[in-house]
Amino acid sequence: MIPGTDAYDIAIDIPDDDVERLLSVMPEDVGAASALSYCRNVFVPLTTACRYTCTYCTYYDPPGEAELMDPDEIRETCRRGADAGCTEALFTFGDDPDDRYTEIHAQLAAWGYDSIHEYLREACKIALEEGLLPHANPGDQTRDQMAHVADLNASMGVMLETTTEVQAHGGPRAKNPGQRLNTLRVAGELGVPFTTGILVGIGEDWHNRAESLLAIREMHERYGHIQEVIVQPVVENERWRSGSPDLATMRRVTAMARAALPEAVSVQVPPNLAPARDLTDCGIDDLGGVSPVTVDHINPEYEWPALQELTAVAEAAEVPLTERLPVYDRFVDNGWLSDPIEAAIEADTDAGERFRSILNRGENPGAS
Repeated sequence: MIPGTDAYDIAIDIPDDDVERLLSVMPEDVGAASALSYCRNVFVPLTTACRYTCTYCTYYDPPGEAELMDPDEIRETCRRGADAGCTEALFTFGDDPDDRYTEIHAQLAAWGYDSIHEYLREACKIALEEGLLPHANPGDQTRDQMAHVADLNASMGVMLETTTEVQAHGGPRAKNPGQRLNTLRVAGELGVPFTTGILVGIGEDWHNRAESLLAIREMHERYGHIQEVIVQPVVENERWRSGSPDLATMRRVTAMARAALPEAVSVQVPPNLAPARDLTDCGIDDLGGVSPVTVDHINPEYEWPALQELTAVAEAAEVPLTERLPVYDRFVDNGWLSDPIEAAIEADTDAGERFRSILNRGENPGAS
């Protein structure tokens, strides 16, 4: 049983037999995908303020040092991304800044916004105006928060990371698995195409990894909204010196992810953090969002691979590489998109033509 909290009343019962079956899966038990996909994005780090203080994360800044992008910066970043052929504006920021971030709240108020989600909505409008499809990853969200911005996002996401409590999340502001799972549930109830994933090597054990993957599967079985699951290794950085999972671990857990999830749900590894070339036979079919314009603001020490490097991964696996949108084809085809996102894709603009050309290739592994 994965417990919830008083504030987020959710619980998932994962049968022990299901966990044991998944723990028996090895790389040789899954097949390689018939194609690999990727998305061209631009990172837009809306704010570095975060209510959490995870020991492996270099993204957040403490109160007094946290930054907030202004609207002109957002527009210029999105414009550069669109000019470079990107389709996705990836909005990242720490979970809803708490009361310690007085300067962030004061700046939002000075600009006329009551909350970070009010500002996110404005940022999504800017992205659409500049010819990009927003994909926001704002961490834990209540139903009201997500509902306020969902219609201006092609898809959204949050990393589940793990269903167990780990010391790396420790302290008075620790992430709670129940809150993360509640965000997945809210997305399902609101009909939002959603990306999630697990973080490998932060103190969880193999049982926890299996349980986390099965919890994601359970959420998808309820709502059908999970488009992809990221299998991401924790990596060394200035705050994390406890090592990264080795190749054998990554191969096994990636194979477990493929075995746990329905075929329509993509399994992704981030190619700047994980040895993608060594994982293609473990069931991955997506290489995530990569940016020709901006760094990975969450892992700035790890550069994005160039498109030629992604092509080399696909060639080594002897499969085609295809570009996709931040929302997978089946959600477009099956009527999941909001009116503003549909309008952006159907618009008689350069951006609309770019979106449609990617959809019309018809080779997306996420299509049905």
